[in-house]
This record gives sequence, structure tokens and C-alpha cells, in this order.
Amino acid sequence: MIKPTITQQYPDVEPELPPRSRGVIALLEENCTVCMLCARECPDWCIYIDSHKEEVVVPGAARARQRNVLDKFDIDFSLCMYCGICIEVCPFDALHWTPEFEYAETDVLSLLHDKDRLGEWMRTVPPPPAHDVLGEPSKEEATAARKAAGPGAATAAKTARPAAVRREQAPE
Repeated sequence: MIKPTITQQYPDVEPELPPRSRGVIALLEENCTVCMLCARECPDWCIYIDSHKEEVVVPGAARARQRNVLDKFDIDFSLCMYCGICIEVCPFDALHWTPEFEYAETDVLSLLHDKDRLGEWMRTVPPPPAHDVLGEPSKEEATAARKAAGPGAATAAKTARPAAVRREQAPE
């Protein structure tokens, strides 16, 4: 109420968006395992996925394994309501929010983005926020630290407690 209103001159001046703002959805194709969770959970049914199975020969294995290969991954942004459910349910972090919001089209059919166009948006995905220094390390970081320390150090690290913790728990 006390501050004067400021009109943003949008086309001439880029707006300052909050960090991690939602724009368009990007696809990291290498991470997609074609589990189809995103397509099943989408309330608008705007995600279209096609795939085929491919045999992978593993040396020393009794038989060949099969893996899914992504053929088609399309998102129809004319139907999408940007709820983010597809991004939340993806177990392999193949879908990401980008802050890009300038992808308006003159034809509604151009709002159907295929996997190549969704992959191009990955360059605009901001890096994840840094971990809390005082917080617990992630499972991946803890596993990597244990492997780097060697086999004997992993069991010693589990049994040893920091001196500050031992002092707090000691009876007076």
C-alpha cells in the first residue's frame, strides 16, 4: 500500500523470475526408462509415449536381457495444466522444470513438443540447490565416501561416534 506500483515493461525488459520457477517441461532422454509413470499419472493425458524392446547381450549371462528403448515422447502443452505431477512421479529424474516461459506459438498444433524439442529445453534447467552443509549427506554421497575410504574404513565409520556426541550422552 505504501510503495508505488511499478509497471514491468515485459517485452523490452526481461522479468526477474523467482528461482526454480515453472515454465516448460524438459526431457533428459538418457534417464527415461519408459516406465510410463508420467503418462499414467497425468490428469490431462497430455503425454504420449511409444517404445520398443531391444535385446542386450550381457557377457557371462545365461540369456540375453531386454530393455525398453524410447521411440516417441510427446507433451501436448495445449492440454497441459502445468501441475508437475509427471515430474514428481518420475523415479529417474528424466523430466525437469525450466524457467523458460516464452514458447508461445501462432498455431495450436505447434504446442505438441516431441522428444527432440523437449531435449533442447534441458540446457535451460537450473542446477539443483546446494545441500545444507550442516545436514546429513545424501545416500549417494555417503556411499561414494564409503567406497573411496576402502573396505575397512566403512565398518569403522559406522561404529565410531564423534567426540561431541559421546560427551553429550555421557552421564554426569
